[in-house]
Amino acid sequence: MKELPTVSSDANGSDPAMPAAPQASSARLMATLAIAGAFAGLVIVLVFQWADPQIQAHRAAALRAAVLEVLSQPASYQSLYVTSGGLSETPPEGVDTVTAEKVFLGFDESGDPVGYAVTGAEPGFQDFIHLIFGYDAAAGSLLGMKVLESKETPGLGDKIFKDMDFVNGFQGVETPIVGVKQGAATGSDDEVDMITGATISSRTVIGIINHRVEALGADLEAHAATAPRAPAIPSPDPIPADDAAESAVMDDAAEGGEAGS
Repeated sequence: MKELPTVSSDANGSDPAMPAAPQASSARLMATLAIAGAFAGLVIVLVFQWADPQIQAHRAAALRAAVLEVLSQPASYQSLYVTSGGLSETPPEGVDTVTAEKVFLGFDESGDPVGYAVTGAEPGFQDFIHLIFGYDAAAGSLLGMKVLESKETPGLGDKIFKDMDFVNGFQGVETPIVGVKQGAATGSDDEVDMITGATISSRTVIGIINHRVEALGADLEAHAATAPRAPAIPSPDPIPADDAAESAVMDDAAEGGEAGS
């Protein structure tokens, strides 16, 4: 029997007749990964810089609408900063005015205060619940409540903003608020009926309000005792004398042109 030719291999088991595949250096691979990572990071930064102002503008608009809602559509409102010395119209030095803790004081058409809008947030059943409520510091009662952000269970926990009986139940309620089960209310002015099947979310909403009133109540009462008035709207700057004279000459010329036409 005729023997078949054999092909020898090197120590690594590779065929010496086949060309070796080019091997990329580790430095080249690292450089490629670094460039790709830097490019991806640049894209993320550019997208954030483009989107962040729009997100902040949307949040500001949503907060403004919520302030107006819980204060029953005041004619105007003013931002007040929470400081160690109480409420102030000016922010503490070195504090970012966007992230600084604030409350909002509403005024009616006559410039009289109608109440304070206060924000708060605490963990609920699924995630943090963010809300805002209107507060009458003199009476110690609520003017209204609105959930700003919630990820509570659909069909159950989300009733804290979908169930209008629950939402409207905060209008006029006295603080501190007491949550009661459905059918167990006694008619007391400090009671709010909780939502059946969503007692954790209901208690969280009540807890947020009570804790915020407990933390800020003294400052709100002290500020309300100063009988604040709506800030005066600055009048337009007067026209300088030279500009006023020039404007009068131009008006006279325009009237003369119309009369002669």
